Amino acid sequence: MTNKICLAVFIAVFASNFSVNAQGKLNVVTTTEDLAAIAREVGGDHITVDSIAKGYQDPHFVEAKPSFILKLQKADLLILVGRELEIGWLPPLIQQSRNSKVQVGADGYLDASLQARILEIPQGQITRAEGDVHPLGNPHYWLDPENGKIIAREIFDRLSRFRPNEGAFFEPRLNDFLNRLSDAEKRWGAMMAPYKGTKVVTYHRSFPNFAERFGLDVVGYVEPKPGIPPTPQHTLDLINEMKKANVKVVLVEPYFDLKTPNSIGRATGAEVLVMPPSVGGVKEASDYFKLFDYDLNLLINAIKKIREN
Repeated sequence: MTNKICLAVFIAVFASNFSVNAQGKLNVVTTTEDLAAIAREVGGDHITVDSIAKGYQDPHFVEAKPSFILKLQKADLLILVGRELEIGWLPPLIQQSRNSKVQVGADGYLDASLQARILEIPQGQITRAEGDVHPLGNPHYWLDPENGKIIAREIFDRLSRFRPNEGAFFEPRLNDFLNRLSDAEKRWGAMMAPYKGTKVVTYHRSFPNFAERFGLDVVGYVEPKPGIPPTPQHTLDLINEMKKANVKVVLVEPYFDLKTPNSIGRATGAEVLVMPPSVGGVKEASDYFKLFDYDLNLLINAIKKIREN
């Protein structure tokens, strides 16, 4: 029986590798490095993965380049964050690529948000006066590891649809990723347990999923409204609010100017932390696990420092 099982596994792996050699690797393009990192976990060396936006860039505003069109022309699968995060730059790239595989509605077009838990879905009518509000909800959902699991399953399903003969390769990788992520969540949860309820201010609305998962209380934003630069009056109001609520942490994404956050920090005694919301935002956050390791350690060390003073 043991010999038969070993033979069956060998045949499955051999058939999977033969399929890769015969068809070539699936060419996957993602809009962000977070999606690329998860795709690599599932697809391994049976796929090639390239990300359009880099982790240190604001994914809302990406300069459309001819090289991105070339990437999409060669893609078998496009994976996007969705929720209109890329609405300002991705649609013309897809159209100009003239690649039928990755057009909206095609099998090679995967909106990773469709099964994820989405926060901050606005109710009622939305106007431009409210800033860059996302009508389909906050698109930074990957910052909850539970959504990371959902994204991985979606990618697995789509890869398996393209290459059904390679399921014996993709499925163990998916399960390994899910198990490692569950173990990491327990570790991260234990790390953050003593600091639950910590009040923070963030520059943009990048961290609602992160805050909910790890017990942070986001009490304000450096932006008066999403996508609107800070004004002197709003900054003054925020400083007063932080003083009243004794808020000592300000989180800033790497692509925003630190001038206003630093002035807020000086006025309130708060720690200003440049905290990447994406893989590749800093060199230490080189994969999905290391993103959370980096951000949580940065946050915890700052809170410890504040409590000691």
